[in-house]
Amino acid sequence: MTRSGGFSTIDLGNLRESSLLVTDMLMFIGGGSASTAGGIKVTTLAVLFLAAFAEARGNPSMNVFERKVPGDVLRLAVSVVLWGATTVALSTIVLLQMTEGGLDHVLFDVISAFGTSGLSSGFTATLDDPGKYVMSATMFMGRIGTVTLAAALASSQRRQLFTRAEERPIVG
Repeated sequence: MTRSGGFSTIDLGNLRESSLLVTDMLMFIGGGSASTAGGIKVTTLAVLFLAAFAEARGNPSMNVFERKVPGDVLRLAVSVVLWGATTVALSTIVLLQMTEGGLDHVLFDVISAFGTSGLSSGFTATLDDPGKYVMSATMFMGRIGTVTLAAALASSQRRQLFTRAEERPIVG
């Protein structure tokens, strides 16, 4: 189970790389927004897909179920995903430099720590103390960091009495 249950009936260290990658994606996404599950949350991913579909259709706003999703929710979703991806990337790079582990197993255990899913490919059991500290920090950032970031960004809206000149950088 890739949610925050830590329950596995098979040895995850024996999975093929493609199975590890699919499990990585599920753990990174995590559970529902109001749940205690880790990850970036399903709703965050849904907002990103809504934005992509709105852009593909040429709609100026995101609409779903006869409702409009405000632009600040999209900015918050992008921030949470970037925070999560940066946390996972930095932890993976540090652990790859510290150990002799392969990318697939290191990434699996790092995403499991970030998503607080409790699964392991067996890599974490081989870590020395500094590696365990990195994994602990990853767990902390995955559980507390994304929630705190989302709350801080959502509450930090301030009114400006002026508008800046608009700039349209080339994207893509």
